[in-house]
Amino acid sequence: MDLSTVEAVRATADPDEFREGDAWLAGGTVLFSYGSDRLRRLLDLRSAGWEPWTVREDGLEIAATCTIAELYALPGTEAPYRILRPGVTEQRRAIGLPSVEEWPATALIRPCCDAFVASFKIWNTSTVGGNVATALPAGPMISLLAGLDAEATIWGPGGARRRVSVARLVLGERRTGLAPEELIRSFHIPRAALESRAAFRRLSLSNLGRSGVLLIGRDLGDGRMRLTVTAATVRPVQLDLPLGVAESEVARRVEGALPWSLVHDDIHGLPEWRRDMSVLLAQEIHAELGAAPEPAHPALHPLEAPGGHLR
Repeated sequence: MDLSTVEAVRATADPDEFREGDAWLAGGTVLFSYGSDRLRRLLDLRSAGWEPWTVREDGLEIAATCTIAELYALPGTEAPYRILRPGVTEQRRAIGLPSVEEWPATALIRPCCDAFVASFKIWNTSTVGGNVATALPAGPMISLLAGLDAEATIWGPGGARRRVSVARLVLGERRTGLAPEELIRSFHIPRAALESRAAFRRLSLSNLGRSGVLLIGRDLGDGRMRLTVTAATVRPVQLDLPLGVAESEVARRVEGALPWSLVHDDIHGLPEWRRDMSVLLAQEIHAELGAAPEPAHPALHPLEAPGGHLR
């Protein structure tokens, strides 16, 4: 869609240059899809030249401008879910990235990218930061980052800097804690989260449909798991559950964390279905993380495995 009201596109990542009628531009796939009748300028973050990702001593830093294609290429063939894009015969694990045995939670990256169910054009344009800032319930980067306890680094005017967890940054459908002039610089996933065992479940009403339910569970290593519920809810919902309790107790706690006011309702799933499936998938994740760890290889793609939406 043409943005007929836009008069200029400026290459900048400086919040001090923001003024009324501006919008930050990263990938822009949603911006150009929805259109606008008020925008006058686009502030293009792609010119900043930020590295898509950086391995740090304390974890993994992902730039807000990292595209979905760049993120998908990060794990390489050592990760479970060995899916290659058309025309690719081999995709090695990125140099400098710890192995999947060291950082097993990196196995979540590819199924979350696949949850876009999008064309190569979207994969090579849409960005991690844009997906979070748009704050759609089915945003899979919200699911990934919230499930791994990631924090967003936010820049504001006057050199202001703040960090907030992704789970708290997204407030509701298309609502975030960002002020209009603020931008997301990057996301930090802590090493402890990357080193933990994780489980993934996703359901939709059709084989290639938008996520209706997407859950991520992570073993905290102290007899508990952290469950993150997304897509079924208007914002991420997190709760810690003890491993080893009965399925009925898991159901009780998950239902208690999902009041009807938080359950999403649209054409991609009724609230009753989303809530019931959240409970069911939470029980599956609880059973998986409560069992003895299995080897990372081989593994089915999440669309085909038990718990995947092709079942």
